[in-house]
Amino acid sequence: MQAWRVHENGEPSEVMRLEETEPPAPGDGQVLLKVRAANINFPDALLCRGQYQVRPPLPFTPGVEICGETPDGRRVIANPALPYGGFAEYAVADAAAVLPAPDALDDAEAAALHIGYQTGWFGLHRRAHLQAGETLLVHAAAGGVGSAAVQLGKAAGATVIGVVGGAGKAAVARELGCDAVIDRHTEDVVAAVKEATGGRGADVIYDPVGGQAYAQSAKTVAFEGRIVVVGFASGTIPSPALNHALVKNYSILGLHWGLYNTKNPKLVQHCHEQLTELAARGAIRPLVSERVPLSGAAGAVQRVADGVTTGRVALVPALENGAAA
Repeated sequence: MQAWRVHENGEPSEVMRLEETEPPAPGDGQVLLKVRAANINFPDALLCRGQYQVRPPLPFTPGVEICGETPDGRRVIANPALPYGGFAEYAVADAAAVLPAPDALDDAEAAALHIGYQTGWFGLHRRAHLQAGETLLVHAAAGGVGSAAVQLGKAAGATVIGVVGGAGKAAVARELGCDAVIDRHTEDVVAAVKEATGGRGADVIYDPVGGQAYAQSAKTVAFEGRIVVVGFASGTIPSPALNHALVKNYSILGLHWGLYNTKNPKLVQHCHEQLTELAARGAIRPLVSERVPLSGAAGAVQRVADGVTTGRVALVPALENGAAA
């Protein structure tokens, strides 16, 4: 089979190599999956750089989220078990963690439903307890993680403000359903949020960016608001001023979705059922901005790493042969 492999750490476009190799052999409790589509996540770039919290042995195949096909023909979504990731024609996954792919979504959309939407659901509902009628502020609202939070926030009945970088991403955020969009390249984010909320601020802030975005969050969070920290795409991990949280009565909530797979896997299954239901009634649908063949993986991962993409980018091996995705 063909698989992208990383033999040394560095930028994705420089260290990812497409190679011919043997399909991985599933271990105890694992299943071999034919990859129908693989979603590209920012952690894939971090894996290539050796900066992710999980560091698989070299060489490894990136790709942490797929829609695959089981040997008996079932369409499923899964997180491949590294070092045999999803940027290949076949991957392996823990059989107990494999979930049915929603019928309402095609392969690329189904591949994009798992990590980003589970993170959004746990962050907004389990951690922040977002309520209908509240205001949700989403940083990087046109990106893969942010776009999921926007859709989930609207589905929950919240007023959603999206922060983006650039006019093109602002247009995408509006199409996703944001009630207000702030372009951080041309607007003062803090002033714009206060204007949009009548000076009150946002009840829940969803931050996958960190750095300056977190500083803006602390200045725009409402009384008894909640800031959900889900990542640091900016590359800068902020140091919160806890005295500020005290005097404004707001909460700082961390979310590492992967912990639920070991700490409370039943909640992951429950979340998937909720997401499947939302997809079935059209309340959420992953925004797949690009579908690329397997041969385009290195360039696609680099574009995600550089922050120039919107929504999700999916690898679809069948496109290599001209098949429909």
